[in-house]
Amino acid sequence: MVRTAGPQISWPPVDINTAVAVTAQLYSAVSLPGRTGIIAELEGKLAEFFGVRHAVATSSGTAALHAAYSALGLAEGDEVIVPAYTAHPTATPLFHLRVKPVLVDCDELGNIDPLQVEAAITPFTKAIVATHLWGVPARIEALAEIAERRGLRLVEDGSHAHGAAVGGRRVGTFGDVAAFSMGGSKPLSAGEGGFVLTDDDDLHHRVLLHGQDGARCRGEIPIDHPLRRYVVTGTGLAQRIHPLAAALALGQLDELDRRLGGRRQLAAHMIAELRGLPGIGVPEVPARVAPAWYALALVHRPEELGGLPVDALVAALRAEGCLEVDHPRAPRPLNEHPLFDAPNRMFPNLPEGWPRYRAGQYPRAERRHRNTLTVTVPHDDPALAEGYVRAFRKVVTHHRTLIEPT
Repeated sequence: MVRTAGPQISWPPVDINTAVAVTAQLYSAVSLPGRTGIIAELEGKLAEFFGVRHAVATSSGTAALHAAYSALGLAEGDEVIVPAYTAHPTATPLFHLRVKPVLVDCDELGNIDPLQVEAAITPFTKAIVATHLWGVPARIEALAEIAERRGLRLVEDGSHAHGAAVGGRRVGTFGDVAAFSMGGSKPLSAGEGGFVLTDDDDLHHRVLLHGQDGARCRGEIPIDHPLRRYVVTGTGLAQRIHPLAAALALGQLDELDRRLGGRRQLAAHMIAELRGLPGIGVPEVPARVAPAWYALALVHRPEELGGLPVDALVAALRAEGCLEVDHPRAPRPLNEHPLFDAPNRMFPNLPEGWPRYRAGQYPRAERRHRNTLTVTVPHDDPALAEGYVRAFRKVVTHHRTLIEPT
């Protein structure tokens, strides 16, 4: 066994400073109307970190996406181009707005393919969405060029990619608006939470009206704004982040770049060592791209391993102590979800012409999902990263013992 069984990567990192900050907030306030206290502090640091004018913290990444789409003023009959290969909340808020998601297949890294985006644009298209899957930036500059040339809005779903960059510019700053999750083991985690980024004042005000409280909206939305009369109710949704979650995230933000630097160094080592290993494809990331490595996504090539099933490969790696290896069931191609195939039981009054998606429509996304292995990348444990490399080599070298009787 390469490593003994037990927790290997604990995320988010929780130390005494985290415990003190969350405890102090517990005794200070567990509910904060308006943009005050720990909420204002977190949003200010997020805006500074990303270099944007506005950041609004939300209760989840899904809430952040819902607010972003709502702020764009999307309406029934509009279409939004969405990656076929992404987590379902990238698209599901569109159902609630009665806006049609138009799915587009992926490129070699699993992100939305700009060439296919161009072909999918119709007179009804209003926006393009880019997910930076597993923390590897999409070809966001090409997507931004398409959006500008075609007069479309660009939305970034950066839920896997806090701190990732292209040409030194952080993802989340290329589009009109960006949404991030801070749930679970995201690179910046609040346990549960999210946030919206934008440089556009009007979008910022509409995001506030979507899910923030009346006290905040009254304080931030100008008297002459056309929607000022709705500051008390907004859209009637409550999507504020909890102050304890904000306290959990705030302390991590100061350490994020340093920790991502450690991840990048160890991910680069793992990629270099695994490159050329039969049955394992590594991501070929362009030199100008700095991933956040929410996970290192490898591609299983069963034809090079005698047809060894991906689940058997994962089981063998875990038997060697690689507990952070997974064959993820999500994100997955959206066309494989019943909601995208037969949505009417969940949304019985969808408009005429709502798209129906079937298995087999997005071959790149489906093939990649079927054969993806993910490895959580440590930020400060080179021995663990090297142990994973040795385990992959061992399992691949002896793969025939996993498919032939002994």
